[in-house]
Order: sequence, then structure tokens, then C-alpha cells
Amino acid sequence: MSGPLSSFAQRLNDVEGVERQAAIGALLRTGLPDRHIEAWKYTSLRPLAAQEFQAPPAQYDAAQAKSLLDNLLSKHDTVQSVPRIVFVNGRFVKDLSLLPEGVDVSFFSQNNLASDVQASPDRDPLVALNTALVEDGATLHVAKGADAGRVLLISLGVADDTAISFHPRHSVVLEEGAHLSLLSLSAGVGQYFHNPVMEVTVGERAKLYHTTLQTEGPQAIALATTYVQVAGHGVYNSFALGLGGLLSRHEVHARLKAPHAQLHVNGAQNLAEHQVGDITSVITHAASDCTSRQTVRNVLDGHARGVFQGKVLVEQVAQKTDGYQMNQALLLSENAEIDAKPELEIYADDVRCSHGATVGALDDDQLFYMRSRGVPEAQARQILIAAFLDEALSLIEDETAQEYCRAMLAIRFSAERKAA
Repeated sequence: MSGPLSSFAQRLNDVEGVERQAAIGALLRTGLPDRHIEAWKYTSLRPLAAQEFQAPPAQYDAAQAKSLLDNLLSKHDTVQSVPRIVFVNGRFVKDLSLLPEGVDVSFFSQNNLASDVQASPDRDPLVALNTALVEDGATLHVAKGADAGRVLLISLGVADDTAISFHPRHSVVLEEGAHLSLLSLSAGVGQYFHNPVMEVTVGERAKLYHTTLQTEGPQAIALATTYVQVAGHGVYNSFALGLGGLLSRHEVHARLKAPHAQLHVNGAQNLAEHQVGDITSVITHAASDCTSRQTVRNVLDGHARGVFQGKVLVEQVAQKTDGYQMNQALLLSENAEIDAKPELEIYADDVRCSHGATVGALDDDQLFYMRSRGVPEAQARQILIAAFLDEALSLIEDETAQEYCRAMLAIRFSAERKAA
């Protein structure tokens, strides 16, 4: 094994089981992706090769994990009482969790790897790595017609002097007419690699609101992959807010598989220093009369680099497709960088699809206007940045999730003002 894959050599050599061995075979054939792979041309996985990532030890700093959890829950009063499923270093922790009543919850450690899955190790090397090394994960199942309310899915990374990696495997299934609002939260300390895979199935006329807030530790690498299928008249409405991590990627593969399915894959990133944040999506319209929307906003300071790759594939059968995609970036530094690659691939002839990208700096006239009225420059800049991101946050359908994300951004802005 060479390159980033060598960081997991010892653990992969110890893997047993047919599905896991098959995943290792796929990994050995392809290796982890490098920048010669089109989908990874803007994002390098070299940080993975910098050290060997060990399996998380059975014992961890429980006080640190509790502190991380309390810090997440304290940012908004409403979320403190919301049912939550908590993982520390990729393993379910019952004592920190408050299991929901309206959702059937089971755990990967209780089940075998499913054979009928959307996430294929042969297709995606990070899925293959996850399949080989997964230890735990949650399966959430909402029954036909049920309104399961709101659930928190929380991942905490707690590493000491040794770099660790964890690879949880989650599944969310909504049957016909079911409703769920899922908030995926992540935070951590120390050097770790978080490689989660989630598979989502939205049934007919079901509706899933999925908000992801990524506040991983400053030394963390977080590469999340989500596969989504939406049935007729179903809705998957998602938003990902990226704030943390040294290197992060939020990748979504979504398929609208029956008429009148709807998909929203929106997001925002606020990055600084040497952070790299990547939002990548592949949206496939595989049926007629389906709608997809994607709006992503990036605020980049210091030497930060943002990546947006969005592909919309319209198959020949998908007549009357309505697809929209927009990426906007605000660069606060001469050293900040955005790489944007919106893409349309259309095989149907009766469609309405558009995409675009804009890049700019703060408006000098607006800054001057506020400064002329006594607003300090640093505060004026924060007001404009907050307004830019707030337009993106307004796309979050769940009001509690929206306010929670606003609160986390306000804390980020406060910390930046103090640092300045």
C-alpha cells in the first residue's frame, strides 16, 4: 500500500469478513483518490499520508467528550431537550444519548453490512475504506405516515497524542408519508480522521429535513459521503454548514427516481487560516417532473480554500426537469481561493436547467457607508459577511435548525472579532 492508504495498512491487514475483504480488494485496485481523479482534482488527500491513523482505543477522555457535547447543546435552548444519538470516536455511547420515541433506532454493531446498498465500495474508495473499517453507526427508520419530529445525530472526536480514525455507517429510511427533521452535528479535539457514510431513502410523499453542522476540531480531517434516493412526491431538503476541520469534504450523491420528487442540497462554508473545505454533489434526475435546487455560499479568509463541484445529470426519461444550481464566494483575503465547477449533463429535451458561479470581495461602498455612520471597520465587515451567509441559512426549512446554525455562526464571528 502506498500514498494515503498506507496510513491504514496495519488495520486493513487485520480485517476479516467477506464484505470487508471485498472492500479492501476494491481499495487495493484503486487506492484512495488523488488529484489526477477528476472528482478530486481540487482537493488533495495528502494530509492523510502525514501519519498513521490508529483504531480508537476502548477508553477515551469521558470528561472531554461530555464537555464537547455540553458545548454543542448549550448554543440553543431548544436543542437541549431534543432526542439525540451520540457517537464518540465512531461508537455509540448510551450514557450521552437520549433516544427518540418516534423513530425505530438500531445500530450497526447489531446488524451485518447490508447487501442492497446505494453506497458501493467498488464505486467510491472512501466508501470502501468505511466498509472495511466500520465499527458502528445508527439506522433510523420512520414508519409509514409517522411524524418523528426532530432528532440529533452527534459525532464527537476525542483524540489524545495518537492520531485515530473512525468510520461510522448510518442509514435513514422514511416510509411513505413519513416526516423527520435530522440535525447531524460534529465536533472534536486532537488529530483524527472522521469518515462517515450515510444512506438515505425517502419514500413516496415522505419528507426529510437534514441539516448538517460541521464544527470538527482544527486538526481534524472529515470526509463525509451521503447517498440519497427520493421516491415520487418525496422531499429531501438538506443544508450543510461547514465551519471546522483542517480538511473537510461534504459529498452528496442523490437520485430522483420517480416523478415529482424534490431535492434541495444547499450549504455554506466559513473558513479561515489554512482550512480547506469541499462541497461536492452529483444529482441524477431519473424520472420526469422532478425538481432540484442547490445554492452554496463560501466565505474564505487567510489562506483558506473552498471547493464547489456540482453536477446535475438529466437522464433521457427525465422530461420536464427543473434544476437550478448556484455557487457564490466571498474572498476576504488576497490569499484565499475558490475553485468552482458547476456542471450540467442533459439527455432530455424538455427541461429547465441553469447554473452559475460568482466570486467577489466585500463591497467598498457598503463598508464606507457604515463607517461614515460610526460603525467600526471590523464590525462593519462582520455585518456584511453575516448578511451574505444569512441569505443561505434562510434556506433551512427547520426553524430550530436555522436558528441553531445562526447561533453557531455568531459565536464564530465573536471569536474572530476578539482575535482581531
